[in-house]
Amino acid sequence: MSLGLQTTAWRNGERIPTRHTADGPDLSPAFEFTGAPPGTVAFALICDDPDAPVGTWVHWVLYDIPGTASGLPEGIAAEAELPDGSRHGKNSWKNYGYGGPSPPPGKPHRYYFRLYALREPLGAEPGLTASRAESLARERAIESAQYLGTYGRP
Repeated sequence: MSLGLQTTAWRNGERIPTRHTADGPDLSPAFEFTGAPPGTVAFALICDDPDAPVGTWVHWVLYDIPGTASGLPEGIAAEAELPDGSRHGKNSWKNYGYGGPSPPPGKPHRYYFRLYALREPLGAEPGLTASRAESLARERAIESAQYLGTYGRP
């Protein structure tokens, strides 16, 4: 069985619903993790938009999610550290938590959600940048999975 990441909010590769964007309540989507490989002690999740005019724009950095987690609920609090020990890094707005799609008018943008199953937690304080969190996650990754959403404005 391989690591899987999915949501019931939209199908992989399709449009992200307004409720998960800056045009709506901007709630983080609920995700389900499946097929965690043996030895998984933590997860890390990073979401970014490579189509942003200023270069890749980071929407969410969450790490040290317990390895026993089977997913994430909708609307995770934008706090540095969550009650289960998960920690938020900083997004491109320099905030903790999820910041949903907010692209300029034009062609829809792609939003990649990448999940890493880790053999050990990152063990860093809250506030890591996406590049640092992803570098540490790749060093500790047993396996990874990806889910894609799109969003655009006319």
